Formats: sequence, C-alpha cells, structure tokens
Amino acid sequence: MFIQTEQTPNPATLKFLPGRAVLDGADPVDFPDAAAAEGVSPLAGALFEIEGVTAVFLGQDFISVSKADDREWYVLKPSILGVIMQHFTAGRPVLAGSGSTVGGQTSGAAEAQYDPEDEAVVGQIRELLETRVRPAVAQDGGDIVFHGFKQGVVFLTMRGACAGCPSSTATLKMGIENMLRHYIPEVTEVRATA
Repeated sequence: MFIQTEQTPNPATLKFLPGRAVLDGADPVDFPDAAAAEGVSPLAGALFEIEGVTAVFLGQDFISVSKADDREWYVLKPSILGVIMQHFTAGRPVLAGSGSTVGGQTSGAAEAQYDPEDEAVVGQIRELLETRVRPAVAQDGGDIVFHGFKQGVVFLTMRGACAGCPSSTATLKMGIENMLRHYIPEVTEVRATA
C-alpha cells in the first residue's frame, strides 16, 4: 500500500491519501480531539494515540491530521503513515457502527437555520457550496459546513485542515463571500461560526 501525503495551506495539518476510499460515501467527519473519536472511529482513535496529534478529519478519500505546534512533521509522519497502513491492511472499519453520524461532526446540513421564506436562496447557496466550494476546500484537506442564512448573512464553518488555517479568513471573505455575492444578490456577507 502506497500512501501519498500533501501539504495543506495550514502548516499544522497534513493530508494523507491512502489510494482508496476512506469513508465510502459517508459524510466527512471531524474529530477535534481524542474524546470525539472514542468509540466512533478506530482509525481516528489510533491516530490520536500518537503523541502530538491534535485533530483528525476524515474525507471521502483522504485523512487530514493536525499536530501540536511543538511537534515536527518529520517526527510524526512515519508514525501516522504506519497507523494508516496498518489500519487498512488489517481491513478494520474506519467508523464504528452504521455511519458517520454516530459521533464527531458530520456535514451539519440538517442543523442549518434559516427563514422558510428564504428556501430558494438557501437552495442556491447550498448548490454553490456543494459544486464549487466543497471540492476546492477538500483538495486542501478540509470541508465547509453551511449553518444558516439570516438577513443576507451566510453562516459557515471551516473544518479539517481549513479550521485554524492562517488563510481561512481570506478564503471565507475574498473567495466564498465574493462568489456567493456575485451569483446570489441576496447574500451580503459570509461569517465564520464556531
């Protein structure tokens, strides 16, 4: 098994590509700490056993791993590669139970809040996020979650490598906000939520 690694815009996060499906159609799952992975993902749990791993994000075909600031990638990377390789060659499940909604944080589409009168606008926002934004953000090892729309403001959360990335504010404001405002005149601003 050959696992590729890619740098992300976030220097504290690396993207690992095992060359096979990680979630196999399930929504991406974010594990911001070891407690979130406990009993939910054997793979994320094993990665958190490596000293210095602070967050794990599981995408469709990649795994983003974040490290503590006082750790170096050249020390962590071999251990991470070993855990991922051992996990997949042993044929273990990535998620325990029947799906990614068991724990962690999934796409969050069901929890979005907006006025029912804005249903058409929200549909356009979701379409643009799904077709244009999510694929680009996934290439950087992350994901974006739509939380709501109120009085012209779109509320989003960046996850995975994009969470805490130095360029995430610029991505939200100059990239996503400008695109949404261009295609959807009702959108006036994009705000990050926690």
